[in-house]
Amino acid sequence: MRSYTFLVNPRSGGGAAPEAVVPASRLLRDAGAEVEVTYSPGPKATVALVAAAVDRGDVVVSVGGDGMLSSLAGEVSARGGVLGLLPAGRGNDFARMVGISRDDTEGAVRVLLEAEPRKVDLLRYTGPGGTSRVVAGSVYGGVDAVAAEIVDRSRFVPKSLQYPLAAVRALAAYRPAEVEVVVDGAAQTFRAATVVAANSAYYGKGMKIAPGAVLDDGLIDVVVIEAASKLGLIRSMPKVYDGEHVALPEVTVLRGREVTLRGATARGPIPVGGDGEPLGVLPRRGDDPATVTLLPGALNLLG
Repeated sequence: MRSYTFLVNPRSGGGAAPEAVVPASRLLRDAGAEVEVTYSPGPKATVALVAAAVDRGDVVVSVGGDGMLSSLAGEVSARGGVLGLLPAGRGNDFARMVGISRDDTEGAVRVLLEAEPRKVDLLRYTGPGGTSRVVAGSVYGGVDAVAAEIVDRSRFVPKSLQYPLAAVRALAAYRPAEVEVVVDGAAQTFRAATVVAANSAYYGKGMKIAPGAVLDDGLIDVVVIEAASKLGLIRSMPKVYDGEHVALPEVTVLRGREVTLRGATARGPIPVGGDGEPLGVLPRRGDDPATVTLLPGALNLLG
């Protein structure tokens, strides 16, 4: 029987993560498993908690959203441990890719109890100054990073409307960016609204931004949406939810193992994010680029 260490982000999903722990841990204990629950005290302490859990042979369970998952995935991978998921955030896009629903606690627990670990890829984002972060789902620069910042500031908007409204607000105010995208050494320049380097198909609470992405295919899917009119971009938004946007003429899909990015708008730098977390801004053209590198088969995942 497996043992589990739940690492909980108490702020995920507006406080939904602590609520998710109780029924899930009870079901696991009823099945005979040992469960330890710890509320994340911060990044530095989390590193030590992951190390201790892996050394005990526990499955480390991410309880929260995509940001919590990404904060744990790199550490679990580096230690050679196994990661499980109990989705309880606002987006839960990586869990959606794996087929684990926030609304099905029994299903999530069944995966924790019965699934065999499988190796999946991760991404490493290296930004200006050599700052580095492991990302599980996707890295994005442009209007989607602006939308993610708006979602983070949303306090009184119903959860179901946070992402759609943030996307419309971001698109309404966007400025096109000249972005240099280099995939495995081949360079192209786009006048873009957004550029996404994806390991997972989903982001933004269910938008199927990279419908061809596979977690264990050893490739990054790069999706570039060029700057059409604002109205055209807003009207095309529904297509992103089922992946039909990739057939539009302003969308380019590339694939490779390493992506470098540089660019800026006429008014200033391009914000960049990863799995719902801000990662700063993209370097301007002429500066050292930001890099997204594939880490093939880096993580042992239950799912």
